[in-house]
Amino acid sequence: MPMGIEEKASKVLDILSQTFSARKPTDLLALRFNTPLELLIATILSAQCTDLRVNIVTEGLFNKYKSLADYAGAPLDELASDISSINFFNNKARSIQGAATKIIKDYGGELPKELDGLTSLPGVGRKTANVVLGNAFGIPALAVDTHVKRVSARLGLTTNTDPDKVEADLTAIIPDKRWTMTTHLLIQLGRKLCKARKPLCAECPVSEYCDYYIE
Repeated sequence: MPMGIEEKASKVLDILSQTFSARKPTDLLALRFNTPLELLIATILSAQCTDLRVNIVTEGLFNKYKSLADYAGAPLDELASDISSINFFNNKARSIQGAATKIIKDYGGELPKELDGLTSLPGVGRKTANVVLGNAFGIPALAVDTHVKRVSARLGLTTNTDPDKVEADLTAIIPDKRWTMTTHLLIQLGRKLCKARKPLCAECPVSEYCDYYIE
């Protein structure tokens, strides 16, 4: 009897959890943060930028800007200068300042803890919102980046390419308690083995479950 897609997903996640020795999602989260606000800022900065570069920049940024008011009240050109080694720093400075201002004005200075509230903030899409929900607030959320999209398609867990549809497909077959960890496990697999151009199929611990596997 053929294996169902839910069973396949479960087996893959079990193996990857052992492979990457992860007990909780933040064990695998590369971005450094101490508060939900810091994770929001770091995730906004991480778009089309390496986590390593973001961590270098936020080390100084988080020492200088401690609160929403600090970001909202800073001269925009100064904030942009503080993140100038990040891709698209001018746009990201505007997003950060706009998000801080909106949180103060519309949410009483409290970072929203639901998807709709987070995605109402400038510069915050579903992926960023789900990263914050899952890792800062412990609310089940599955974020789809390029690695998650590629790996889940190769494994046969989705036939879609639109990130929102991939998220819907994965959350339909994976229990919600595993959503946040799923993001990190698939990212790790994508970064280390299931690479875009030259996947290391022979080294992959879940190759037997993969539709893409190259002998």
